[in-house]
Amino acid sequence: MELANRVALVTGGARRLGRAFVEALAGRGMRVAVHYGASRADAEAVVATLRDRGSEAECFGADLRNGADAAALPDRVVQRFGQLDVLVNSAAVMERVGVPDATVRHWDDVINLNLRAPFFLAQQAAPHLAKSRGTIVNIADLGGMEPWPQYAVHSISKAGVIMLTKVLAVALAPDVTVNAIAPGTVLLPDEFDAAKREFLAATTPLQRLGTPADAVNALLYLIERGDFVTGEILVVDGGRVLRR
Repeated sequence: MELANRVALVTGGARRLGRAFVEALAGRGMRVAVHYGASRADAEAVVATLRDRGSEAECFGADLRNGADAAALPDRVVQRFGQLDVLVNSAAVMERVGVPDATVRHWDDVINLNLRAPFFLAQQAAPHLAKSRGTIVNIADLGGMEPWPQYAVHSISKAGVIMLTKVLAVALAPDVTVNAIAPGTVLLPDEFDAAKREFLAATTPLQRLGTPADAVNALLYLIERGDFVTGEILVVDGGRVLRR
């Protein structure tokens, strides 16, 4: 896909990996819809920076835990930009809660944002994406491929994202490709100290941590050069999923 002047919606685009995705796509000449939930100031700052660089960008606030708000977002983007070519489902929450302590509220918050929202975003974006033979990229992670009992609901939600990707790839073919990226240690939580970071690097087969650029490169491959790739989970983890 030639990206110049195309339109991308990146959920959770105000912070962390979402912001890295937004900046990379804008750098390729895309017009970018930057979704935010609670991070309005961050989203406005990102959009201001992109506009200063000559990119076309707009903020879109929505609580994606609300199914109706999630379903409405693609049409809002199309009303503003006139089209939608790429959907990146990046918004997610990761809370350290194990099985004994998980509550109904916690389950609903995590599942609704991490799994239900990407489904309804994809459902409502699909007719627009089909017009340009566009693409969806979901952001999974290693927690969807191996059990993380200390992040129980998060792990379950990301396993769902992996199957969601495969179901959508079949359902939306041949007009829309659907893939996922499963990042490993490319952007650690801020609270991880030096000892934790060193341990993670040492227990990764490539003996180092990744960077947001590693996830960005995977995204750009899927969007720009992955026209014959669909239903795949691109693992970007330095080999961590292979460790024993």
